[in-house]
Amino acid sequence: MKLIVGLGNPGKEYKNTRHNVGFKAVEEVGRHFGMKDIGLRDKLKATLAQGTVAGEKVILAKPQTFMNLSGEAVYAVMHYFKIQPRNLIVIYDDFVIAPGKVRIRPSGSAGGHNGMQSIMDILKTDEIVRIRIGIAPFNAWQGTHTDYVLGRLTPQENEMMETTFKKMPEIIETLLSEGLDEAMQRYN
Repeated sequence: MKLIVGLGNPGKEYKNTRHNVGFKAVEEVGRHFGMKDIGLRDKLKATLAQGTVAGEKVILAKPQTFMNLSGEAVYAVMHYFKIQPRNLIVIYDDFVIAPGKVRIRPSGSAGGHNGMQSIMDILKTDEIVRIRIGIAPFNAWQGTHTDYVLGRLTPQENEMMETTFKKMPEIIETLLSEGLDEAMQRYN
């Protein structure tokens, strides 16, 4: 069984913000593969869906904690379903990658992303497959990092992201059926 987590912040005020591209990515995976929504599990602190991809049972999760506490929800879901870190894939935004570009890695630092850092701290490992989706500004950003990531996607960014979200089911299917190396070679 695989757990695919999309990071974001819960609540209407964060919908369609750059920081919530992880949520949108897992929503597209769930829609594409017809995954059954199993709703918000209060004790697991996440909204969940389940289904099958490439013959593998998959749980999709959107933590309903705020970003910097994402690890609490991820740990709760992993513990409940008895999923090991090697079977975890985390999808989240990256401030330094060009908008809509995808970077897949088997491990590494959190790169300043509080949600990923929370997960790594609680699981006590950086050996977590991650799919980062670029949200970098087109031009030099004059405001704070927080203001930017919590800002709404512009129409141009939205268009680029929709293309990326539509690719996400294919990326996940490749990861699960052909492996990490093939997915990195094909989509990075």
